[in-house]
Amino acid sequence: MPPDATPPLGPEVDSTPRPLPARVPHRGASVTLEPLGIRHAEELWQSMQGQGPNGGTEESWAYLGYGPFADFASFRRFLGGFATTHDPMAWAVRPHVSGLASGWLTLMDIQPANAAIELGHIWFAPRMQRSRASTEAMFLLMRHAMDDLGYRRLVWKCNALNAPSRRAAARLGFVSEGEHRAHLVVKGRRRDTAWFSILDEEWPSRRDAILRWLDDSNFDHRGTARHSLTLA
Repeated sequence: MPPDATPPLGPEVDSTPRPLPARVPHRGASVTLEPLGIRHAEELWQSMQGQGPNGGTEESWAYLGYGPFADFASFRRFLGGFATTHDPMAWAVRPHVSGLASGWLTLMDIQPANAAIELGHIWFAPRMQRSRASTEAMFLLMRHAMDDLGYRRLVWKCNALNAPSRRAAARLGFVSEGEHRAHLVVKGRRRDTAWFSILDEEWPSRRDAILRWLDDSNFDHRGTARHSLTLA
């Protein structure tokens, strides 16, 4: 590089720190998100029952850093701590069709100065997985982060071996950024982590496509989607 040349730099951006998310509910057409609290313990425990040993299928807990829980007391102790942290900040998921709190999800790794935030710690009861309510639950927090709070970068990351999570990221329009090798140790096992993101300039097309998929006209009388959602 010549002595008087300017080194390449990234584009200038609005460097105003973004607001922190607040513990407020979010209501959609098929699901309501409620700030997670100990009051949800019994309903969540109920939603874990009848799915397999130890309060839930092994598969539903395989890639999380906690669970399954041996009994209600141990789950309640976990929930008491998890529900009070500010990062991650968690919401209970209440599908309208059942009225029962059936999972949770969070906003986490919140970086106001960098306008970056992550959607993670997602656990849905097996009966809620691959449903309209599960998609809308994730979308409500995605829209809150990008539209209401104005974040520039929305992150999704998962164990690189977690094929369902990778498919979910692609379905929602997240772009693959590759893997961090030997990134974490989870439950005594090495975890390679797959990273995905949506940037602010990509978000409007993702938002509009998900809204079209969630529209009532896309569902038959049984609640089955007429068209699939694949954005990436």
